[in-house]
Amino acid sequence: MKTEIDNTTVQSEGGYRAEEDGDETTTLLGQDGQVSSGSSSFMFSVFNLMNAIMGSGILGLAYAMASTGIVTFSILLLLVSSLAAYSVHLLLTLCDQTGLSSYEGLGERAFSKAGKVLVACTILIQNIGAMATYMFILKMELPPTISSFIKAEHSGVWYENGVDLLILATVCVVLPLALLPKIGFLGYSSSLSFFFMLFFAVVVVVKKWSVPCPLPVNSTLTLQISNSSVSDCNARLFIFSSKSAYAIPTMAFSFLCHTAVLPIYCELQRPTKQRMQKVANVSISLSFLVYLVSALFGYLTFYGQVDSELLRGYDVYLPHDVLVMSVRLAILLAVLLTVPLIHFPARKAMLTLFRGERPFSWLSHCVSTFVLIIIIELLAIYVPDIRNVFGVVGSTTSTCLLFVYPALFYLRVNNDRTRNSKFIGAVALMVFGVFVGLLSLSVIIISWAQAS
Repeated sequence: MKTEIDNTTVQSEGGYRAEEDGDETTTLLGQDGQVSSGSSSFMFSVFNLMNAIMGSGILGLAYAMASTGIVTFSILLLLVSSLAAYSVHLLLTLCDQTGLSSYEGLGERAFSKAGKVLVACTILIQNIGAMATYMFILKMELPPTISSFIKAEHSGVWYENGVDLLILATVCVVLPLALLPKIGFLGYSSSLSFFFMLFFAVVVVVKKWSVPCPLPVNSTLTLQISNSSVSDCNARLFIFSSKSAYAIPTMAFSFLCHTAVLPIYCELQRPTKQRMQKVANVSISLSFLVYLVSALFGYLTFYGQVDSELLRGYDVYLPHDVLVMSVRLAILLAVLLTVPLIHFPARKAMLTLFRGERPFSWLSHCVSTFVLIIIIELLAIYVPDIRNVFGVVGSTTSTCLLFVYPALFYLRVNNDRTRNSKFIGAVALMVFGVFVGLLSLSVIIISWAQAS
């Protein structure tokens, strides 16, 4: 690999990178030495990154607000989203300094081959866990959603079989999208996924006035969700309890998109550090607004009785409501469309581990795609409670990719130890990441102990 930083060209797997004086003119160059223009527009890049950010975790944010209070939740959500944007900034800064355009490459620059292997394994484990969890959700939730939507009686028809629906969705949706050669091509499906999430937020706002307060007495729901009074309709601004510990990991993982940042950066039209930072800022800001609105109105609908999965409350108090059934289907479709996007960095990590820096090959591309999908399908079908299986792994790998690795790599690559703002920010980000990881692990262990 050729590396010359001052006013020259740096070769990496993402092509050639020119570095002029000042950040504003730093661009990605193609193999012919001309300025590279990727296939993905600014808006499609925003949609792709938002699709990587938002998933089924949006259903748990109202419960997080009920555990922390409106003001505390808002402050924590703003803090976590700001730190996520800052960690993206550190990744892009490293790309700008080193000329590398992959997470694995940054790991290799910081810690030689061991760092590259560590990052690739972390991405692979985290993304396989996330995709398998999403597929498991589809297997469990899609059949009852379709049955309730068409008001069908249980009669053993094919669409009541979760495994059949999962295989059908994989063959018809996930596989064709995952086989695409570039992540930028997913802009259309990602925009559709974003509008599904936006539809969810709008329905939560509208249904705030459809559920009466005080809530009707329902012993099953009350025992499952809360020990608070059924007539409690007062929103609380600050709450500090043992349940508050669950909120921070939920919010932290709701902004995990860092494995997709650099692939999207490589395919951005007129790619510059500042342009990609704008993509990240817009994506995180819009996700923040959708998260905050849906969490706020979900909490103001059920108050202390909000469920850990928001839509369950509507199923009890608004059974067979067309909008609620539609939004449940929309969320499942959004989750389905997120799987191919997560698949791209997972496949990239797998190819990095087994093929190194060899040129693109359609054979390797297709084989790795099929292998990953088969692994994910088997996990989703045969593991009885996959969310618990990947709980510990997800809490550690997600925290590393979101907070710890960007900060650690920045501190390692930049030998200047003067206490400047970026150095202090990187240290603070790493400390916060370790704290969130340990907290997440503790929460999972405590949950298992209470359930046993």
